[in-house]
Amino acid sequence: MSASIDTHGEKRILMIAANPATSPTTGWPVGFWWAELTHPYWVFTEAGYTVDIVSPKGGDLAADGFSDPEDDSQYSAHDIVSLGFKKSPAHAALLTGTKSIADVSIEDYDAIFLAGGQSPMVTMIDDGDLHAFVAKAHEADKAVAIVCHATCVLLKTKLPDGSLLVAGKTWTGFADAEEKFADDFVGQKIQPFWIEEEARKLDGTNFVVNSPFKPFAVRDGNLITGQQQFSGAAAAELVVDTLGR
Repeated sequence: MSASIDTHGEKRILMIAANPATSPTTGWPVGFWWAELTHPYWVFTEAGYTVDIVSPKGGDLAADGFSDPEDDSQYSAHDIVSLGFKKSPAHAALLTGTKSIADVSIEDYDAIFLAGGQSPMVTMIDDGDLHAFVAKAHEADKAVAIVCHATCVLLKTKLPDGSLLVAGKTWTGFADAEEKFADDFVGQKIQPFWIEEEARKLDGTNFVVNSPFKPFAVRDGNLITGQQQFSGAAAAELVVDTLGR
């Protein structure tokens, strides 16, 4: 299916960030990844788009600690875009009391964008309502962008005819090599499963990855996917290329 996007008038983007949870493998609190929300947000607003931030279940959002530029680990200390978003009262307020996807209409938006983080592997992988929302957006010819661990939804999201949304499509997501690096970095298994490993078990789909932790995003029709946390802006740029400025 090819996207038939209206390239006239104000563009509206619905960003969906994961709700807070607890990892079943590490016991850590998990949430969304700052850069996967803030960098695409910057790209979209710089393009003149209106952006709304929601979550699958609604409520206050929390970020993964390693993604916080002020975290003691200094893992994301370089991320001044996220630091600026976090320190801006107006922007930080966008992450409190979010609406749920049940409270918004796909018809009001030109695209949806799912930000990743560690929480999606716990909260999004089996969320049938979210999978149906993504499928509905795809069937409505909206641009559907998903990055990093949020791409786990594509392992299970099905279209009305029962086929996987990714059937016959090329897409990407967090790579096995990146999972191994992360596990080695913290000295333990982090994720309950690996997206690339599971994707390669699917028939009739083409899962691809690029170099570890380098910006990489692909578009196939109206589906846009980004590999990991450094690919959020690249995926957002593909959305802008699709919708126009």
